[in-house]
Amino acid sequence: MCTSIVSNRNKTIVGWNLDILGMEYRVSSSEAGVYIEINDETEGWLPLFGANSRGDFVGMPTCHPFDERSNPTGEGTNVLLLDIDLLLQKKTFQEIKEIAETEKVFSVPGVTFMSALSDREGNVLQIIPGQGNRYFEKPRYQVLTNFSPFKMDSEKHPWMGWDRYQTATKMLEEASDDFDVEDCFRILKAVSQEVCPTVVSMVFDVTEKTVYWCENRQWEQIHRKEL
Repeated sequence: MCTSIVSNRNKTIVGWNLDILGMEYRVSSSEAGVYIEINDETEGWLPLFGANSRGDFVGMPTCHPFDERSNPTGEGTNVLLLDIDLLLQKKTFQEIKEIAETEKVFSVPGVTFMSALSDREGNVLQIIPGQGNRYFEKPRYQVLTNFSPFKMDSEKHPWMGWDRYQTATKMLEEASDDFDVEDCFRILKAVSQEVCPTVVSMVFDVTEKTVYWCENRQWEQIHRKEL
């Protein structure tokens, strides 16, 4: 589960709820960026989500239900590697977009991880391995939860997040042009989860190059990092 938000109005604001169960995570911050890392038993700590000093943001919701077309077969690129390369500034947003448009992108066996990517201009790239990708040039807003945007609600799953998508979309549609950090946190709070708990809520004020986040839905304890 997870929710990704991008809003382009007077400011470019990106929001992200990381909803996970039974996984070890940590938030690390430096001049290079603010990363949410997951402890993988094989690879160790992997920076999979967050913002970098160049203005990119990486979110990676899980797609429910799983689509076997995302399984690795033959040549191609793992979506996790693309996300990490963008977050660590090893590749640019445009390079990731070109790869997604010209090469096969797959996920890990048995799990369809999607990419919700944005750059400092507020452009949005969504990659759904095995199904395709969608690019939006500085949209007014975009939301991605845990279902494929190519399928919408045609396939049902308890964790697909259709209700979260509807809530976030409605709040963004009604938002004013002065939409800011506090407004984004208000949406993240409205779509936060307890069963598969929201462990990190992060807002990136791209215009001001500042990242804000809280852990475990402690909305009054906001951390802040200027990049």
